[in-house]
Amino acid sequence: MLTFFSEGSRLRQARSELHDGALVTPFECPERMDLVLAALSKAAFEVRSPSDYGLAPVLAVHDADYVAFLENCWQAWQAAGHAGEAIPNIWPARTMRGDRIPQSVSGQLGYYALAAESSITEGTFAAALASKDTALAAIDHTLATGEPTFGLCRPPGHHAAVDQFGGYCFFNNAAIAAQRALDAGKRRVAILDVDFHHGNGTQQIFYRRDDVLFASLHGDPDVTFPYFSGYADETGEGAGEGFTINYPLPPGTSVATWMVALDDALARIHQAECELLVVSLGVDIFEGDPISAFTFQHADFIALGKRLATAGLPCVFLMEGGYAVEDIGVNVVNVLQGFNEAKRA
Repeated sequence: MLTFFSEGSRLRQARSELHDGALVTPFECPERMDLVLAALSKAAFEVRSPSDYGLAPVLAVHDADYVAFLENCWQAWQAAGHAGEAIPNIWPARTMRGDRIPQSVSGQLGYYALAAESSITEGTFAAALASKDTALAAIDHTLATGEPTFGLCRPPGHHAAVDQFGGYCFFNNAAIAAQRALDAGKRRVAILDVDFHHGNGTQQIFYRRDDVLFASLHGDPDVTFPYFSGYADETGEGAGEGFTINYPLPPGTSVATWMVALDDALARIHQAECELLVVSLGVDIFEGDPISAFTFQHADFIALGKRLATAGLPCVFLMEGGYAVEDIGVNVVNVLQGFNEAKRA
């Protein structure tokens, strides 16, 4: 399976993450990619660099003012005299106005952020561009050849909404890739999100559309980030009714129970007559992950890859979460090799 990765992904070098009431070294870091690349090399996967696709594919799913904010935020933050990294500290909450975008960069941060854990730093915008290029190169290869591909995207994307960032995500790589496939002539695309955390951004982008079926297996938002999205009664609106499918699962969910939900999602994808599958691949469902609560072991990721192959669709894997640094590379490769083995069988 051909892999794409951009060295530009390393340009985001955040120092700060708000976690459990303290500023800590971010869980989402460039070293995650080094571990995956090492595992891919050991397993003899070919890795290529993507081309520069520019901003047009981003603007196909994201608000232009939001994109401009991301591009200019770090410079504006520095010009305002702030010493640290750009972290929001106020939002247009339920008792405030939400119909204006302040001129102050501090106010803009609150308007465009959905959470406070993800600082904006020098290199964040450039890394987000490199990450979406990785996703686009992967989807283009699959569209051209029908072969599966893996996009080692960093930063991840599934929490990024039309005009909000958070959860380490700035551009929604899966949404950008799916839109690319639709623009290339696919009638309907499935996005299957297996990350531990709900892909709230992907859901929001396609919630009123029927050309993308979004299915997500994730920790119950009653007790899991992002808390305000991912409940089972969120099923789409208007033309999109029935094209959003959520499987919120409690902490400690067994692999067997998780796989039952996956089989249901794959059946729904088949029923919807989707023509291509984008997998938002979060390996933070691993039992040892520091910010998750599912129970996958190394071998279970092989089984996951084999199960995904049963969809019988051209498939693009795009990296999302996974923070157990000693295991992330092994778990990613196990999914991809399991998929390859099932396809060859």
